[in-house]
Amino acid sequence: MLYASLLCLISCSAPSLPANSGISAPSHQIWNDLLYKYVTPEGKVNYKGFIQDSVKLNLYLDSLSQHPPDPGTWTREEQIAYWINAYNAFTVKLIISHYPVKSIMDIRPKLYVPLINTAWHIKFFKIGGVDFNLDRIEHGILRKQFSEPRIHFAIVCASYSCPQLRNEAFTAGKLNDQLNDQANRFINDPKKNSISADRIEVSQIFNWFSGDFTKEKTLIRYLNTYSTVHIDDRATVKYMEYNWSLNE
Repeated sequence: MLYASLLCLISCSAPSLPANSGISAPSHQIWNDLLYKYVTPEGKVNYKGFIQDSVKLNLYLDSLSQHPPDPGTWTREEQIAYWINAYNAFTVKLIISHYPVKSIMDIRPKLYVPLINTAWHIKFFKIGGVDFNLDRIEHGILRKQFSEPRIHFAIVCASYSCPQLRNEAFTAGKLNDQLNDQANRFINDPKKNSISADRIEVSQIFNWFSGDFTKEKTLIRYLNTYSTVHIDDRATVKYMEYNWSLNE
C-alpha cells in the first residue's frame, strides 16, 4: 500500500488533458500487428524486433499522442483500451530506447529517488500536447478514473513478474473478454501465483494495490472469481518476491 500511495502522489494531482481531445478513437491496428509479430503467446517480448520496426511503432505512438481521449464522445471501453495500449506501447518505447537493459528498474531519471522518481516518472512522451509519463497513465487515469481492477492484469511494465504482454491490441469491442482472459491467465499462472485451497502465495500486485481488489469483497473472494482452484476463506495469504528482470 505504501508503494501505491507514494506512486500516486505526483500523478493524482496532474493537470487535465487539453480540450482539443481526439473526436474519434484512433485505430490500434499497427500496434496489434506489431504485438502479433514480436510478442509470443506466452508474453515473451522480442525487443530487438521492435527496434527494427521502430518506424511503425513511432507511427502508432504519434497517432496516440495526436488523438487523446475525449470523455464526452468516447465510450468508457474506448478510453480504457486506449490508455492500456498507450501504457504498454510507450513502455516498449522506453525499453528499446535504452536497450540492451536487464530491467526497467535500471532506467532512471537524472534525479533518482526510489519509489518517488523512477522510470515511471520520466516524462518522455506527450498526449494531446501535454507532457506525460507512465505513472500518470496508471495511477492518475486508469486507477483513478475507471475503478477497474482488471487493468492490473493488462498493463505490463516489461518485467518477468508482470502479467503477460498480450500479443494483440486491446479494443473497445473485445475489452471485457480481453480483461477477463488476462485475469484468468495471470491468476492461474503458477509462475506468478501459487494457489491451493488452504494456502496462497500471490503476486505483489495484490499487495501493492490491495484496495483496488477489495472494494467490494475480500482478496480471496476476488481471486476465486478467476482461480481454477477454490480457495478457502481462511486460507493463509503470502506474497511472492517480485522479479523485475526484462520479459524477453
